[in-house]
Amino acid sequence: MSALTEHAARNRTHWDATADDYQERHGAFIGRPEPRWGIWQIPESELGTLGDVAGKDVLELGCGAAQWSILLAQRGARPVGLDNSERQLEHARRAMAAAGVDFPLVHASAESAPLEDASFDVVFCDHGAFGWADPYLVMPEASRLLRSGGLLTFSMTSPIASLCFHPETDLMEPALHRDYFGMHRLDDAESVNFQLPYGEWLRLFLRHDLEVEELIEPRPEADARSTYWDASEVEWARRWPSECIWKARKR
Repeated sequence: MSALTEHAARNRTHWDATADDYQERHGAFIGRPEPRWGIWQIPESELGTLGDVAGKDVLELGCGAAQWSILLAQRGARPVGLDNSERQLEHARRAMAAAGVDFPLVHASAESAPLEDASFDVVFCDHGAFGWADPYLVMPEASRLLRSGGLLTFSMTSPIASLCFHPETDLMEPALHRDYFGMHRLDDAESVNFQLPYGEWLRLFLRHDLEVEELIEPRPEADARSTYWDASEVEWARRWPSECIWKARKR
């Protein structure tokens, strides 16, 4: 297996150090008994992104405590959870035991997954690897791992939200705080995020034999609350997309 990139090693250190706090803060919010997407936990039953997963081989890239994969296993999928953080996978093992399900967990970066070509019908993540690993490395891996006709879908912060995030207040503002053109690696003091302009996302899908079927931009309800965003930011997210869900098909 390839050595970790510099940013993947940095993010591994960050997530191993913060996984306990993350699960304590967000675990109940994202651990409800039905699949939900993203910052605002909008139900999959409303968005219809994954469809019926029964009998399908499903890979979650950046599974954290495997809340999603556990729910999909209970719906008849054959999941595999991959995460760059061993500490997150420790939380996943405990959650799987509590739920009475068992499936493989892989400790690796999504930039270089130790898995066989064309092994999966679905590759997905919910604010996982596509935001925390370099999309120029993750996209070809996702394509490699998918079977022909397979589904790639993932949620992440929207490019618009990445532009409007204020690095000093950690809040969304109705103003642009970074350049759009050339957007790629977004460093902070402890970790590295990634983002691309919309046109570059589209080129990247096409470059790796993935045909975009849909771009979903979930809008929270006026009374929505999240453990990820401050209540004052709901109004922002009702005016501009806070996150997006890409859905593409392997040719």
